[in-house]
Amino acid sequence: QVQLVESGGGLVQPGGSLRLSCAASGSDFSINVMGWHRQRPGKQRELVARFTTDGANYGDTVKGRFTISRDNAKNTVYLEMSSLKPEDTAVYYCYCNAKLGGAPYPYTVWGQGTQVTVSS
Repeated sequence: QVQLVESGGGLVQPGGSLRLSCAASGSDFSINVMGWHRQRPGKQRELVARFTTDGANYGDTVKGRFTISRDNAKNTVYLEMSSLKPEDTAVYYCYCNAKLGGAPYPYTVWGQGTQVTVSS
């Protein structure tokens, strides 16, 4: 079983930076994809960044400004956000594709979300 907990959201001025963290906990699980989506007001949830077995990839709206990193020993993923814009205001959700025990197929697990507000 796996559970995700995000932290690090808050209020930041345009042009500022913020770092989000997401830690996975549980037992008898493995993760092959882990990353972040966000939901901006009035919009559909969208990919921000993720790690796969082949490396990291990013959504077009954040490419060049956000950086995803990970600590495999802690089952933790981070999102470093720079040059923040008001349109980055959203609830940011950590997610992973996890396998439980010896199950052959993964399923998606979502965190509770953390609010990021970019405003002057």
